[in-house]
Amino acid sequence: MHFGFDLKLSNLLAPLLRVIREEWKAFAVIIVASAVQAFAVRYFTIHYRFPDLGVSGIAVLTNYMFGISPNWVILAGNILFLLWGRKYLTMRFVLLTLTAIGTFSTLLSVFGMLPLPLPDDKFMATVITGLLKGISGGMMFNLGGSAGGTDIIAMVMRRRYGMEVGRFSIFVNLFILGLSIGVVGLESVVYGAVGLYVTGITLDSVTRNFDKRKQAFIITNIPDEVSHFINSRGKGVTRIEGRGGYTGQPRPVLVSLLEPRQIVQLKHFLKEKDPKAFVSICDATEVLGQGFKSWRSL
Repeated sequence: MHFGFDLKLSNLLAPLLRVIREEWKAFAVIIVASAVQAFAVRYFTIHYRFPDLGVSGIAVLTNYMFGISPNWVILAGNILFLLWGRKYLTMRFVLLTLTAIGTFSTLLSVFGMLPLPLPDDKFMATVITGLLKGISGGMMFNLGGSAGGTDIIAMVMRRRYGMEVGRFSIFVNLFILGLSIGVVGLESVVYGAVGLYVTGITLDSVTRNFDKRKQAFIITNIPDEVSHFINSRGKGVTRIEGRGGYTGQPRPVLVSLLEPRQIVQLKHFLKEKDPKAFVSICDATEVLGQGFKSWRSL
């Protein structure tokens, strides 16, 4: 019996340890992002009695009404969501989410014991909390992680029914904001709504620029040299055999996805080696594959 228990335990721990070993950078970023989010909620949302969204929104409301510590509500609510959707969630997603929830709940209590001088201007506080939440949310989103709450529901619904739940999240959050009016008053709800708007704008900006790359189409007389130059920078290049529409002559086209600084290096290289080359460069806001964003983050 003891041997069988050890065998089951090792079978469970092996994939768990493998995920942690392969994704340690993602776990480190999740911890930092959760710390930023906990800081924003404790020092700004709760201090100024602003409303919040999702499980965090319910947690701050129970804190305002009954004095219940929000970290316990957040921890319990998210664990219930994870148990409900465990069949449809990957181990990576669950581990990252548990890390985020544990870090957030713990630091919410720690920050509550550390006094901090805060601005008197509520509008400034609204902007600051929006920026902090947007940055932390963008960091998690780019890793394929989650802060829990409605994110867990979204992941389960997407995997189970193949549907997006954006409207569902909107209705839930509008309901929470509606409840908040009776607790914190219309003024605080308006300030909170402004902060949530800032969060959305910041989140969108972070997710766009975090993975921003440049896609280059290159027509050159020295395709082998250009390919070697790009490969030496650690990036791949695809060669497409084209033909000039006017001359009818073979014209190989090189396609590559590069970082902005590598585009600058490429242009300097072409200026020196083949000033008659034709180059078209455009933005690629999300790049998946080797050398870029991992498919495991989806």
